[in-house]
Amino acid sequence: MKNFAEFLGGVNLPFSAMTEQLIADYNAFLVQRGMVRNSISFYMRIMRAVYNKAVRHKFVEQSHPFTEVYTGIDRTRKRAVSESIIVQLHRLELETGTPLALCRDIFIFSYCTRGMAFVDIAYLRKSNLQNGMICYARRKTGQLLSVRIEPSIQRIIDRYIDSDSPYVFPILNSLDANEAYEQYQVALNTHNRLLGRLSEMLGCGCKLTSYTSRHSWATAARNHNVPISVISQGMGHTSEQTTQIYLTMLENSVIDDANKGIIVGLE
Repeated sequence: MKNFAEFLGGVNLPFSAMTEQLIADYNAFLVQRGMVRNSISFYMRIMRAVYNKAVRHKFVEQSHPFTEVYTGIDRTRKRAVSESIIVQLHRLELETGTPLALCRDIFIFSYCTRGMAFVDIAYLRKSNLQNGMICYARRKTGQLLSVRIEPSIQRIIDRYIDSDSPYVFPILNSLDANEAYEQYQVALNTHNRLLGRLSEMLGCGCKLTSYTSRHSWATAARNHNVPISVISQGMGHTSEQTTQIYLTMLENSVIDDANKGIIVGLE
């Protein structure tokens, strides 16, 4: 809404002004800003949902203004890394207490907690740790999730938990919502920058980002024959279709192994 208001230059328009030409101009505005196709499509789907709700409430007559803009989902570049890369990162010798070590531990923590998002890790509180479980609500969807605290998870928690802070990790220190959000944004940028340095240290030719741990867990689970429905629930996805987007880029070796099992009777 803020973005669309900026496009309109602060002018308020009735729903009847939402024409095919206006939406096409907004689409061009987003393209000029360098927004990628999937992000533009995401914005357009939200706009279309609001518009369709207005139509249902008879605020405007349906004129289908979104017919000429893209509202699908493109296959994105592969973001997952192999389990061997995760192990290499875990074993990487880093000086304890440094920002780089914290960055690595947060990445591994995310992987071990079924791809917990960085925002949820940043806001994770001691009160979310209950009876050997991490119980939290995803900030993106509000969905409640529980993750059993395995030894690998507990070791990371023990390294950073501070009796003077309500948070589990030293990422945020403010309880004020606005200040905490500003700290989160700075921390996310720093996290991704440090992950870039870790990528170089690994020398694997891959690029680690805050999303990589989540995609990698989903891919590892699939490679261990975990059903899509279980992966979807474990990641807190609202539908299996979302999970499928994570898993569209299959490794050729996985496909080849599957094919070998199918045609083995012909050998």
